[in-house]
Amino acid sequence: MSIEAKAVATPLVERNMTLMDRVHARLAAMGAQATSFVSQPEPRTIGSYARGKQLAVGNFQFGGHLVQAGARSLWDITPPDAMYEAELNGFTWLDDLASVGDRRSRQLAQAWVHEWIALYGSGRGNGWSPDLTGRRLIRWINHAVFLMNGQPPEANDRYFKSLAHQANYLGRRWSVASRGLPRFEALTGLLYAGLSLGGMERFVVPATNALARECADQIDAEGGIPTRNPEELLEVFTLLTWAAAALQETGHEPLPSHTEAIARIAPTLRALRHADGALARFHGGGRGPEGRLDHALASSGVKASPRDGLAMGYARLSGGRSSVVVDASAPPARNASQAAHASTLAFELTSGRRPVIVNCGSGAPFGAEWRRAGRATPSHSTLSIDGVSSAKLTQQAGFELLTSAPRTVTARKESVEDATELVASHDAYIRDFGLTHVRKIEVSLDGRRVTGEDTLAALSETDRVQFEKHMDAVSLQGVPYTLRFHLHPEVDAELDMGGTAVSLALKSGEIWVFRTSQGVKMTVEPSVYLEKGRLKPRAAKQIVLSSRVMEYASQVSWSLAKAQDTPSYLRDVDEELELALK
Repeated sequence: MSIEAKAVATPLVERNMTLMDRVHARLAAMGAQATSFVSQPEPRTIGSYARGKQLAVGNFQFGGHLVQAGARSLWDITPPDAMYEAELNGFTWLDDLASVGDRRSRQLAQAWVHEWIALYGSGRGNGWSPDLTGRRLIRWINHAVFLMNGQPPEANDRYFKSLAHQANYLGRRWSVASRGLPRFEALTGLLYAGLSLGGMERFVVPATNALARECADQIDAEGGIPTRNPEELLEVFTLLTWAAAALQETGHEPLPSHTEAIARIAPTLRALRHADGALARFHGGGRGPEGRLDHALASSGVKASPRDGLAMGYARLSGGRSSVVVDASAPPARNASQAAHASTLAFELTSGRRPVIVNCGSGAPFGAEWRRAGRATPSHSTLSIDGVSSAKLTQQAGFELLTSAPRTVTARKESVEDATELVASHDAYIRDFGLTHVRKIEVSLDGRRVTGEDTLAALSETDRVQFEKHMDAVSLQGVPYTLRFHLHPEVDAELDMGGTAVSLALKSGEIWVFRTSQGVKMTVEPSVYLEKGRLKPRAAKQIVLSSRVMEYASQVSWSLAKAQDTPSYLRDVDEELELALK
């Protein structure tokens, strides 16, 4: 179960899982103990130096909350919500302290680890779930030298005892972790423990076999995962590369299903990467931790180019220094949709190192209302009819799942004269309005022009009957629809040329001009950019095109053209980065 999913779980389910996890955590304390490392653990995780410095002065930022604790410990703070508590117990903040690496950071890391052992090490607290325990074990083993340096023997004995306790717990409970990222975290943590700790060798073969089975079951032929979350795919890929490296360094070999999954995922991640090196933000995912994607791709050793067709349901168009990523498939279904968005046919545009057109992103760190708002179609750069999303949020078994999603989504990508073109469609609006949304996007080979056409049409006789029924219900006033183009917060947008165009000024000095067809109302309105690690949403702007369907079809054309380029000395830097990313 993901952190975001846990935040919306029913209290009964959460209580039952927590109770069983605690029971098994206490039983696991009676298993075999570890006394030393049998292999030297190699730190693989990348932390943030800035966040490490903030932790050292008592500024604790987790789950969208900032607590200014002064000299108080991490564990003296009452967690404001489940996401905050999960981030604490996952111990990814150890990466940040280790990235600072000075005496103060090391002493804080050691003190907070041993406080956790004293408070929760016997099986108490909400940190005993398979995914959090796997995440925690990976960090404790990765940073073993950092945590043990200068410690007395009795402190290190407690540390080893707790490592063995958590490994024994994972040996009992990894199989109840939700399929996908949580189970990959649990199994990678168990494998790390088996390879690194004396007395835990019995876990190596079961964990290796189970990891290979999950790769075969959860990584599809396109190198994608059921949630279609690009950032989650990166996390899974990172875990698989860490696990493969750990096996090879200790004289073992990952199984074929494991290595084949890595080979399938790498070209998919390259296709989901924008020109600036960051991931496209879809279905609850962010841009990815800085440097994580490039480091993971380099570590994998897979040199495959980005996929030509769809990659995990996304189409990538690129030209020059511009990249466009389009969500060209139906959203995740059933349980995989717990964090999914109604974003079909939404796109993002990046020019060089600057995001231009974006989606609002995941509102999960900012509370339930922002979470729901971020999942709606109007929060994405695509078309919506009368404010209606292309999929609905429905409560099922304590989770908000996507339902009434498009049944049929088509996509065709091809090269045309001086451009790459995508034509895609979805049928989500046929049920209520009898209308199919067709979107065509072209990116010129030099990346200086992006053009689009969005069409709403009643394509069949049955669709026309449904459209006429709706027209009768609204007294022949037409079906109102809007196209939204959400802008990155660092893009300055102003109506220009007497309201017939919008000028977009980027921090790099680039100027893009947005135009649309005549007769379409165009406005620049407020928007938000929802970003992990922030305390509140960032203010942004959006271009909104408004029209009505009066006949069986209505079409809006639009274009983005670069009017002024980045200064040459900055463009040279961008081009060097692009070459390094290829």
